[in-house]
Amino acid sequence: MSEMEDGNPSFTVDEALVAMGFGKFQLYVLAYAGMGWVAEAMEMMLLSFVGPAVQSLWNLSAREESLITSVVFAGMLIGAYAWGIVADKHGRRKGFIITAVVTFVAGFLSAFAPNYLWLIILRSLVGLGLGGGPVLVSWFVEFIPAPNRGTWMVVFSAFWTVGTIFEASLAWLIMPSLGWRWLLALSSVPSSLLLLFYRWTPESPRYLILQGRNAEALSILEKIARVNGTQLPKGVLSSEIETELEENKSLPTESTHLLKPGEVGEAAPVPEIVLKSDKKVAGSSLLALLSPELIKRTLLLWVVFFGNAFAYYGVVLLTTELNNSQNSCYPTEKRLKNSSNDVNYRDVFIASFAEFPGLLISAAMVDRLGRKVSMSSMLFICCIFLFPLLTHQSPFLTTALLFGGRICISAAFTVVYIYAPEIYPTAVRTTGVGVASSVGRIGGVLCPLVAVGLVHGCHQTIAVLLFEVVILISGICVCLFPFETSGRELTDTISASKQPSSTTV
Repeated sequence: MSEMEDGNPSFTVDEALVAMGFGKFQLYVLAYAGMGWVAEAMEMMLLSFVGPAVQSLWNLSAREESLITSVVFAGMLIGAYAWGIVADKHGRRKGFIITAVVTFVAGFLSAFAPNYLWLIILRSLVGLGLGGGPVLVSWFVEFIPAPNRGTWMVVFSAFWTVGTIFEASLAWLIMPSLGWRWLLALSSVPSSLLLLFYRWTPESPRYLILQGRNAEALSILEKIARVNGTQLPKGVLSSEIETELEENKSLPTESTHLLKPGEVGEAAPVPEIVLKSDKKVAGSSLLALLSPELIKRTLLLWVVFFGNAFAYYGVVLLTTELNNSQNSCYPTEKRLKNSSNDVNYRDVFIASFAEFPGLLISAAMVDRLGRKVSMSSMLFICCIFLFPLLTHQSPFLTTALLFGGRICISAAFTVVYIYAPEIYPTAVRTTGVGVASSVGRIGGVLCPLVAVGLVHGCHQTIAVLLFEVVILISGICVCLFPFETSGRELTDTISASKQPSSTTV
């Protein structure tokens, strides 16, 4: 709690959220954002089933089949950047409603694709819509009080695991009898639920107050207090810029009109010196991410996202490739091919459960040990699990080592999605997370070339060694991040993000 220039007490959005605590309102926000995460996980997971199905139906080549997956990642790469800019300039709600519409319409129409070309076009549009996932992440994190943010972001991440397991279960039930078109249609249902409940979703108060729409921000905070059965702090809602002006005596505050109790709806004009670094946002959000204040964390985050995505999707693919009964590299250990199509669905279903221990580990570590220690330790331990696979192992040991590796990389991926929105100010938060996610998609596109191409070419040692190097570099980059964010308040402006905000206790 601070005081305005005229002596009246004031409070920020962070202070209000901490005072009100995590309650029913945040549970509603969690349910909505979580449904979006389930939708994205299901659309990604179904790629494992649709490709082989249409390959036999339309007699596609291996390259044409892989393109079905690649166009989704390409669409997500574009969408993550584009929707991040939309959400930072026009609001979080506008950002995720557009993505939900694109994902649902394109996903549902994919079930009626008459040929390969139309399926490619529609799946690329699905990827474009799925690129809006970081918008939902940023929207959710902006409602969570700093002391519990890590724990509840892990709970939010659990929706991804729920989505992958639900999709694997759905495929196991639907594919043998009804086929891939029914799977595509039913997998679009979660996106339709986002549209159904959209009218009840609030805008982020952080975004509103940054735009000078203080009255709307205060109205949402009052609603949170009513739903949670708590009260707002006494005083006037102020922005981070105003607080910064009050605390910085060197700034020319005589000509600055600060908010009075009766002028909540007015935006306070801000001196040029405060906004000089934030002007970059208006011109180019990407340039703002590469500004002197943010460039170090941005470049490190890109490497970590690339490494996590490359390793995550690689470990998933290696699980099937290294134990493939058709593997000709080690003919003495070939297993009899099971004619039942259910085997693949069952294996994917079981492998998906490796993410639950990863979630539990990240939940136990993220607030106690901090984001940086949690991420780096999981990445380094993942290297240890993969190391024995530099040479060929028995099918059982291979599966066990990859299962352990997936636990670790799932935990690291969970924490990086917590850390990413915390290190950026509200002004560029969704753009920052979106671009980092886009870089991660590049890793997702490239990893099949390693996991599938090299293994098929009997180069298992080179494939695993490359994964080891990428994961190790990612772990080192985590250690180089400028500061820990556990328990810290989120910042709103680029100028305020030069120094990490104070810890909330």
